[in-house]
Amino acid sequence: MKDLLKDLVKAFENKTRLGIMSALMVNDYLDFSSLKELLDVTDGNLASHLKLLEKGGFVTVRKEFLDRKPNTKYFATEIGKETFIRHIRAIEKLIQ
Repeated sequence: MKDLLKDLVKAFENKTRLGIMSALMVNDYLDFSSLKELLDVTDGNLASHLKLLEKGGFVTVRKEFLDRKPNTKYFATEIGKETFIRHIRAIEKLIQ
């Protein structure tokens, strides 16, 4: 049991952050607007959760302009992907 709990990551315990990571695992990247719509959260709520994931090294951000409009894209990092997979596997083992 102790071995399973060590793979659970506090950063992924929030449903919004869990949703962000889940979405980024199955997409190469998502922009801010797409994540906001997908997760049905406010700008401020999404921004704060993304910042926490970015500080943890789980997500990286790229800002660019499309037709003179700012566009912010989010990507799961390799460490983020590996850690998230371990987190999900630990949850699966706990419920077995």
